[in-house]
Order: sequence, then C-alpha cells, then structure tokens
Amino acid sequence: MTLKEVLTELEALGDERTKNTLLKHGAKEPFFGVKVGDLKKILKKTKKNHELSLELYATGNSDAMYLAGLMADEKQITVAHLEDWVEKAYWYYLSEYTVAWVAAETDFGFEIAQKWIASEKETVASAGWSTLSNVASIKKDEELDIEAYSQLLDQVVNEINTAPNRVRYTMNGFVIAVGSYIAPLTTKAQEVAQKIGKVSVEMGGTACKVPLASTYIQKVIDKNRLGKKRKQARC
Repeated sequence: MTLKEVLTELEALGDERTKNTLLKHGAKEPFFGVKVGDLKKILKKTKKNHELSLELYATGNSDAMYLAGLMADEKQITVAHLEDWVEKAYWYYLSEYTVAWVAAETDFGFEIAQKWIASEKETVASAGWSTLSNVASIKKDEELDIEAYSQLLDQVVNEINTAPNRVRYTMNGFVIAVGSYIAPLTTKAQEVAQKIGKVSVEMGGTACKVPLASTYIQKVIDKNRLGKKRKQARC
C-alpha cells in the first residue's frame, strides 16, 4: 500500500466516539480516531514496512503515527529515526507506547532510553522510562544490565516526587516492570514500591487510574508469572 492509500483507509475507518475519547487523552488534529483493532487490519496488509512507517509517522496524524509504530522494522530503524520520532511524539500514546515499543525492540533500546530519561522534555523522559520497562519485559535477564536497573530503581526513589506528571506515571510503571519481569530485582522493586506508595498523576480528567506498584507486583507473584517475559513489546 502507498501512503495515500493508507491515509484514505484510515479516514474511512475513523470513529467519532473513539476520536472524542482520544481528544480527552491528549490527541490533536489532524487525526481520524481509528480503533487499534482497525489499525491492525491495515497492518495485516502492509506487514512490517520500514519506508512506509517513516512516511506515516512524518504526517503528524496521530492515527498514522501509531500505525507507523506497529509497522516499523526494528532491524532497519536507526537511532536518528527514533530521535526524530520521540521529538515529534506530542502525547503519551505516541511517546510511551509507539516510540517506546519500537525502541525497546531494537538492539540499542537500553542505551537510547538512558539518554531520554535525562531529558527536561516531559514526553521524551517518559518515553525513556517506558522504553526501559519494555526492554525489561522482553529481554532475558542475562541480557540485561542488572546493576544498572538496580541503580535506576534508586533513581526513581530519589526523583519521582519532583518529576513531571507523565514521568511520574512511567517511573511508577518502571518499578512494576522491574518487579514483574526481572526476578533478581523483585525484592528491591517491592521495597521501592513501598517507599513511593501511591503516585499522584493528573490524568486529564479521564477515569484512568495510576496502578499501585506494590499491589500490582504482588498480583504477578500470586499468579506465578514472576519473570515471565513477553515475546515483543508491541501489542
């Protein structure tokens, strides 16, 4: 499919209720309000397509940008591409999901995420923490720098109370991810979860809630899913 064909199909799949919901969460015009399930119907036709994914993301259309992330080829996308993507990810669906998922599946995800979390730009820093969480969820423990992840838990304790809004949210998610997916650090993650307690995040007037890290990790343990990795970050 060409860029024009994909955009035409996206417009046809636009749903007004979905659009209104996404607007409340932070999406901005231009976009059509396409459900993720419908985006995946297009993905079945295109499969992974590096060049088309870059063209879609460059449109600035949130639907197209999200689809670009699902379509991206993690073996071909470069650091420069992802630096461009994260700068253009203007709301959390794009920064914390689209960009973070693709970055985590590359060979340089951990390194680029470490750079991003130091950014003063909220969307970039939150993308970094989300990327780190996703790397933890898909990489085997022996492929991870356990000591670095341990130090990042300490960083969360020291910085979460003064971090920007969405950075607090993704830091909390990071504690959950480490506690759930990196078995050697589960106990420390639980201790950190107790220290940070309930994290306050402004959710833009929506009904979304911030999960309590300590409770979430315990549920993973109770379900005997501790340390069970995912096949891929994207879903």
